[in-house]
Amino acid sequence: MSLQMTKAEREAFLAGVHVGVLSIPEPGRGPLAAPVWYGYEPGGVLWLVTESESRKGRLLHPGGRVSLCAQSEKPPYSYVSVEGPIVSIAPSELERDERPLAHRYLGREQGDRYIEATGGTAARAESLLVRVRPERWLSVDYSKEFGLGLDAR
Repeated sequence: MSLQMTKAEREAFLAGVHVGVLSIPEPGRGPLAAPVWYGYEPGGVLWLVTESESRKGRLLHPGGRVSLCAQSEKPPYSYVSVEGPIVSIAPSELERDERPLAHRYLGREQGDRYIEATGGTAARAESLLVRVRPERWLSVDYSKEFGLGLDAR
């Protein structure tokens, strides 16, 4: 039995709420691997927000390639890893990008608290909206080994 996810399963899994680990090539060193909040809708691009002056922000550039791995935290484990080019980097917008991401991961109330605690609408370091087109996928759903499938958890 194959433990690979179907295209629909892997896209639905990636669209779920998971902390992703973003890997970015870094010249002269191993790749930078850092946890990130991200957004994805099946068939679309993966997107994330980062500060322009962070290590991640300085290493990202249009056309560069990155990988992101998202996993379940409870057994039987599952994960989806995607790799692809950065298709755009632009300044992020608080209401269009940052607040929805905070709501996705923390819920409305806690997400709003997070936004206010990290600067809210006050001047702060420039944040970047980074979009990545998933081209290569790797996925495993160990629950298939037990006849459970992702929906049965």
